[in-house]
Amino acid sequence: MRQARPARLTGKKTEPLFSRFASALLLAVIFVYRAATAEPGWPEKEELTFGFIKLTDMAPIAIAYEKGYFEEEGLYVTIEAQANWKVLLDGVIDGRLDGAHMLAGQPLAATIGYGTEAHIITPFSMDLNGNGITVSNDVWAQMKQHVPVQDDGRPVHPIKADALKPVVDAFKADGKPFNMGMVFPVSTHNYELRYWLAAGGIHPGYYAPHKGDTSGQIDADALLSVTPPPQMPATLESGTIYGYCVGEPWNQQAVFKGIGVPVVTDYEIWKNNPEKVFGITREFAEKYPNTTVRIVRALIRAAIWLDANDNANRPEAVKILSQSNYVGADYDVIANSMTGTFEYEKGDKRDVPDFNVFFRYHATYPYYSDAIWYLTQMRRWGQISEDKPDDWYKDVARSVYRPDIYAAAARSLIEEGLADASGFPDFDAEDGFRDPQVHFIDGIAYDGTKPNDYLQQFPIGLKNGDRL
Repeated sequence: MRQARPARLTGKKTEPLFSRFASALLLAVIFVYRAATAEPGWPEKEELTFGFIKLTDMAPIAIAYEKGYFEEEGLYVTIEAQANWKVLLDGVIDGRLDGAHMLAGQPLAATIGYGTEAHIITPFSMDLNGNGITVSNDVWAQMKQHVPVQDDGRPVHPIKADALKPVVDAFKADGKPFNMGMVFPVSTHNYELRYWLAAGGIHPGYYAPHKGDTSGQIDADALLSVTPPPQMPATLESGTIYGYCVGEPWNQQAVFKGIGVPVVTDYEIWKNNPEKVFGITREFAEKYPNTTVRIVRALIRAAIWLDANDNANRPEAVKILSQSNYVGADYDVIANSMTGTFEYEKGDKRDVPDFNVFFRYHATYPYYSDAIWYLTQMRRWGQISEDKPDDWYKDVARSVYRPDIYAAAARSLIEEGLADASGFPDFDAEDGFRDPQVHFIDGIAYDGTKPNDYLQQFPIGLKNGDRL
């Protein structure tokens, strides 16, 4: 557990009690001086506890703490690792946690009542990309014969699930289940794994919550089940699963341990896909509006630092994340993906400068179209049992994703000279929808303004009028 500490304004350590009162007095002077600017008022709640899962994409929270950005906002933050995504979500809902590093699907699913029901919002998207799909050494050996190679003998990337299909078909012919792991039913990992499999003709299964079936394995060729991220490598090694989709450092851990091979990254499945978000309850945001904006200010500054100068700060970030109170994996394992490279087969390390993106490409802006993509995948695989009109998707997105809060935080940072306007969308013109995105592994374009038209394009998946 990371304990709260007094605000750090000078960079020098002093006695905690004296520092707490002295720094609070200084902060009061600063807030009065800045009152005429766009900066939000004094935080209504200063003592905060945030939760996270041991993944490298929790980095904005760790950096906001370690670099003093929370403290400079008058926030005294405790950061606590959580056992799994359900425990984390429940902690935010019941108030044990004030906010958390969340799967992008969690606030949406909770708000529409899939699983635990609660109105969770997100004013901040934490990153783009950062996941991979790893298979066991034995499965890779069978896949590899179906993968074309470059002149140097290395596999051509991206590797599509077409190469896995003969392996899955062989398992089915022998009457054996082909088991794969993902981290949570409404996780990016679940939807990315399903997307990749289906694009290769492998059915990942349907959910039927209206029938009480939340297994996600109806009609499945590959059987997907939940495994917490840090346990993925051990579960693969035990033979319980034959592959998994997870965030870092748990794909690279399989490489280092020699137990598996990452075959594709989510950057290759959907270029610059939105990944985690920072989630809070709507009640928290309404009760503590200044605190909420100040949290977002600190997280934006952390994201800027993480991507600054072509990732020049990443080695320092890796050192921080390798601490046991954060991700707790070896420095080299985390650095293998977070410093601009990614290792597939052992020794096949390639440049992937955008494997982790924390600020570039407007990564932190909570786009409605990002939310709608997750909702389309919930519908595609049956977690949303019935058709919904396009306006329903847009209304849910607007109730959960809060670019208004983000813009207030960003504008204040720009006005104070703590951020450059060029790094943000044009807030006066931005409508919350990205331009249609075409960089998917199956070549299908996504337009967030037309979710039902999008769903009709997939050979595998529920379409208009379908109900299990």
